[in-house]
Amino acid sequence: MTDEHAARHEHESVTPHQHDEQPGHAGHGSHEAHEGSHQGHGGHEGSHDGHEGHGGHGDHGDHVAQFRRLFWIMLALAIPTVALSPMFANLLGYTPPSGTVWIPAVLGTVIFVWGGRPFLTGAVSEVRAKQPGMMLLIGMAITVAFVASVGATLGLISHELEFWWELALLVVIMLLGHWIEMRSLARTSSALDSLAELLPDEAERLTEDGGIETVAPAELELSDLVIVRPGGRVPADGEVIEGRAHMDESMITGESATVARGEGDSVVAGTVATDSGLRVRIAAVGEQTALAGIQRMVAEAQSSSTKVQRLADRAAGWLFWFALGAAVLTAIVWLAVGSPSDALVRVITVLVIACPHALGLAIPLVVAISTERAARAGILVKDRLALERARTVDAVLFDKTGTLTRGEPGVVELAGTDGADGDEVLALAAAAESDSEHPLARAIVANARDRGLEIEAAGDFSSAPAVGVQATVAGRTIRVGGPALLKEAGAEAIEESSEWADNGRTVLHVLADGEVIGALGLADEIRPESHEAVHELHERGVTVVMITGDAEPVAQAVAAELGIDQVFAQVRPEDKNAKVRQLQEAGNVVAMVGDGVNDAPALAQADVGIAIGAGTDVAAASAGLILAGDDPRSVLSILRLSAGGYRIMVQNLWWASGYNLAAVPLAAGVLAPIGFVMPMAVGALLMSASTVVVALNALRLRRLDLRP
Repeated sequence: MTDEHAARHEHESVTPHQHDEQPGHAGHGSHEAHEGSHQGHGGHEGSHDGHEGHGGHGDHGDHVAQFRRLFWIMLALAIPTVALSPMFANLLGYTPPSGTVWIPAVLGTVIFVWGGRPFLTGAVSEVRAKQPGMMLLIGMAITVAFVASVGATLGLISHELEFWWELALLVVIMLLGHWIEMRSLARTSSALDSLAELLPDEAERLTEDGGIETVAPAELELSDLVIVRPGGRVPADGEVIEGRAHMDESMITGESATVARGEGDSVVAGTVATDSGLRVRIAAVGEQTALAGIQRMVAEAQSSSTKVQRLADRAAGWLFWFALGAAVLTAIVWLAVGSPSDALVRVITVLVIACPHALGLAIPLVVAISTERAARAGILVKDRLALERARTVDAVLFDKTGTLTRGEPGVVELAGTDGADGDEVLALAAAAESDSEHPLARAIVANARDRGLEIEAAGDFSSAPAVGVQATVAGRTIRVGGPALLKEAGAEAIEESSEWADNGRTVLHVLADGEVIGALGLADEIRPESHEAVHELHERGVTVVMITGDAEPVAQAVAAELGIDQVFAQVRPEDKNAKVRQLQEAGNVVAMVGDGVNDAPALAQADVGIAIGAGTDVAAASAGLILAGDDPRSVLSILRLSAGGYRIMVQNLWWASGYNLAAVPLAAGVLAPIGFVMPMAVGALLMSASTVVVALNALRLRRLDLRP
């Protein structure tokens, strides 16, 4: 091969097959999201206690089951409590059976102590943390209702303050709201948990004496050799040292098509060798594996707060003081114009209505679902603020190699002389190159196979550095090489070759028995998906910019084919961040899309950093969003998800806050002069309805189509 050939190979060298993330969001994620619903108000510790052993990120299924069981038990107790409550019976015009007067009191006490425990412990935690919020309001409401009901049952205060049925309904409704919340959040936690479960239970490790021993994946050490049998799963990250197989990497990348992996290629734990066996040298174990890195990054993403989340936390804190002030004012007014019983009823109703449970759920549930939806689409949200900012992006800067292009050479030009057509030239070149391991040779052979051409067996293969290769094919001497080969053979280049070279192609001529029969132009092949990605970005009004270290002609040729708006060529990796800053100074909100490794400074400089086709080493890079696959159209998925998630967050925030601000005056009795006084039970039902509305609105995000 020629020096140009070799230099081009070095520039276009195939990057190691990389791997990262996946779909899904760790169970840890939904835990964090649930914590986020109380964290800003100091309630999450208490909610841990009340959640019956709510542990780490591995027990969400148990946690939801416990909450579901608690709800159904409390519902079973609430039915007779409500039915036998004298006040409820009086409202509906019937008389409870004689001798049942103590049943609502006994069952109501059980409901308060057992069913109300999550809210009571949460209230205590908020008081200790000096961060009053939703749990304190709920705890106050049910405590006041309980104390009033006990007093009424014992005859210490007016029987009109017997609120056993309201207490039962309030606790059951609140438990239902929490169950819905936790069930929704738990659904978002399943993907990475399932991913972790994809690891095999056992691994076959080669011993020093050549034998095979069966060990648990946790016992593997660096540099161990393992056998992956056909249909088996890779037990830990490693490098293929023997064999070639088509790997099912869908659990990592989200792509259904298998990917060929051979000697020197990296493979990820949990992926499946579908057709052949492999020998793999372990390169990462334990916390260093791709799966562990995925789970850490998802955990970080779930625990980070978005701007909207922080606003919701502040709003809940303000709402506490608003509710407390409203309750005090209500008590003063009703004590002045009514009775203590009326005042107590109104105060309780105000406290129930003001509970900002829906507000606390409004943002965390959307964030959790957004992260899960992203992960299932092959997008790892490492920084939730990056996902939130993506909706404002108006310029996307793509690194060319490995992003818009495949990052490996491919045949992009083909021509034959008068005596041969292009397919014949390619088939003969592939036959001659079939014994070569050079990347350009492999690209020629792969292209011939993709076209369905017959590659004949070749003999007498030889190669000459800086010249080319030679082989005998079907009785003809076939030579493939660059300018040095033509000079040695005394042959002339074909007419098209000069234009190809001007466009940055690596030109190889094919000679048969000393005569030029055609030529091939090779270059870093543009991904078919890149055309669609650029087109759709333009439809969204986004400026598309490309940056590359390639020469200007190469860059302009790619840009012209894709319709890219602006090109930065011959840019060194360390200078890419300056180009990002240049776009920002021009007033653009910039998303940088790169390989996540040598583009780290630019990814950090960008408003939104997106690593595409990233490997495990991207965990240390500066991208806020990481694409498991290498489809540039996934950038569109990010923009759609960001816009959709933000829209639903704002809707939930307005609904939850607006509902509370409007309902509290009604609960206080501002319409009493015209004869309308909101019953406490109605307040409880409306409060629960607000929570359910917010949850259902957040679940709409699941219907967002993120497919490329």
